[in-house]
Amino acid sequence: MMISKSCEYTLCSLLFETTKNYECNLQTLLKLITQTKKNSIIVAPEVCLTSFDYEHMDEMLAFASKATEALKKVSFNKIIVVTMLERKDEEIFNFAKVFYNGEVVFQRAKARLFKFGDEDKYMQEGSDEDFKIIEVAGIKLAVFICFELRFKKLWQKAEGADVIAVPSWWGELRSEHFKILIQALALMNQCYVIASDSANKECSAMSGIITPQGKAIRNGNTPCLNVAYKKKEITLMRRYMNVGIE
Repeated sequence: MMISKSCEYTLCSLLFETTKNYECNLQTLLKLITQTKKNSIIVAPEVCLTSFDYEHMDEMLAFASKATEALKKVSFNKIIVVTMLERKDEEIFNFAKVFYNGEVVFQRAKARLFKFGDEDKYMQEGSDEDFKIIEVAGIKLAVFICFELRFKKLWQKAEGADVIAVPSWWGELRSEHFKILIQALALMNQCYVIASDSANKECSAMSGIITPQGKAIRNGNTPCLNVAYKKKEITLMRRYMNVGIE
């Protein structure tokens, strides 16, 4: 899947707290997106608009359509990666959505549910077959949804990506796992990784961007971390340390 042509891009990792007010969360996300530069790749935390608010499932599912339309409007000249719970064919999934130029150009359901968090009790798993590299604005993009980060089969399917997005709701107790995995993912694939985790108390808050050389740049107290995307850094790393990635 190829859309538009490559140009100079900025990578953006978001870090903010999700409240119980869906509309407030949406406005926070939209404000951060509108503050980013033209030609940005923006990754938000997993389910950042609602959290896993199972007690209000109907309201949560209904809000997804409103959020989708709002995000379409701010996606011109920007690539935005978010996840949200939605119903499809009478079943509930956690969908990763990629927005670009007013459209949802790609979406797939989370293929590995976090059973320790009871995700399997409330939603269905997607298929590994839907995990793929897509090309948007000349950039090869792959998306891991939180717990999927732990599965080597999916790592193999991401080989060759220029940028890997990791929207997450990652537990604070396993913060070191998150940091190690996303850094290793960048090193193994010799590409950029944009990881976005929630600032909520139970989460790691370890949003950041990892370069093809494995350098980790963390958000810290910055709601939107910006790092220049340099395709030549990927090319140079793959040429210098040739491990067979094309």
